[in-house]
Amino acid sequence: MSTVSTQIPRKTKNAPDKIKVNGVILVDKPQGMTSQQVVSKVKYLFKSPKHDSKKAGHTGTLDPMATGLLPICLGEATKFSHYQLDADKSYQATILLGSQTDTGDADGQIVAQKLIPHFDEAVLQSIAQQFLGAQQQIPPMYSALKKDGKKLYEYARAGVEIDRPPRDIVIKAIDLEAIDEQHIQLTVTCSKGTYVRVLAEDIAKVLGTLGHLTALRRLQVGDFSVDDAITLADLEALAFDKRLARLLPVDACIALDADLVLTAEQCVRVHMGQRLNVFEQLTEDLRNYISTAIKQQQDSDEDKAAQQDIASKKEAREAVPLHEVPVDIRLIDEQGQFIGLGAVSLNGRLQPKKLVQL
Repeated sequence: MSTVSTQIPRKTKNAPDKIKVNGVILVDKPQGMTSQQVVSKVKYLFKSPKHDSKKAGHTGTLDPMATGLLPICLGEATKFSHYQLDADKSYQATILLGSQTDTGDADGQIVAQKLIPHFDEAVLQSIAQQFLGAQQQIPPMYSALKKDGKKLYEYARAGVEIDRPPRDIVIKAIDLEAIDEQHIQLTVTCSKGTYVRVLAEDIAKVLGTLGHLTALRRLQVGDFSVDDAITLADLEALAFDKRLARLLPVDACIALDADLVLTAEQCVRVHMGQRLNVFEQLTEDLRNYISTAIKQQQDSDEDKAAQQDIASKKEAREAVPLHEVPVDIRLIDEQGQFIGLGAVSLNGRLQPKKLVQL
């Protein structure tokens, strides 16, 4: 004879008692605040007696002097922030010619000066063309990159110079316009890891002088635009429900064009971490998407291997049959709700990666 347990489950210490705030908010960062200070302010503005906003982070640091677009992820959206960390970014900056600072911007101390040669629009256009495309850039000492667990700017403040290996960057678009005889406006779209301060210094050197930034504004991150951002002051002025209405969905950062619809049973299984065979669910469009993504990844990896001469990694990639190469894909349920990311291959194998826990 079976018995029914009447034991009441104990409430665990971490039992949820508040509604978790999930989504992405586009903030127009003010000058003078660090990116982390903006995140802290946003967490405060989305906190209430009923709402938990402890988990939050931004998708790419802006210097305190800089203004502009700062996407901030809250709750489950933080799981997908890396898609915007890797995204191209656009900036508009002002370069003051004739002097160099230790930080590369107006917050630093002038360390060198040089006469400014005469220049015109034709000269600026010619210089801009020289910076288009793939290249390498040495990160500045005044940056948050780490060496032996210590940030580079900490070494810089102590007067210690650290060797920094150059990093691969790509300048996708660039425009230079003269403001006056001392100032140039720089508008640039670039890959992740590009330091606009260093780019400004390099432009000034090609012009035959020195330079540093006096203004920097981020205009775009991936598909996000500063035109859609809200200032902290305006966000604070909104009623709490209106703040929540400003949030973009948890998957707003994900730049993938393909969805795989899972049944209710499959949703349960992937949330348990189980792999699935979804071969029968791979439509012709999905197969084309996976094949194209594999080709693009192979081309990118081969370019990197050629540049770095790492044949062993190329051989390892070639050892994986094409039908087993995994490609990231959005997972949605039969109601059209986003449930997370998975990696799917042409043989129909689906591996859950990051799933939403709402």
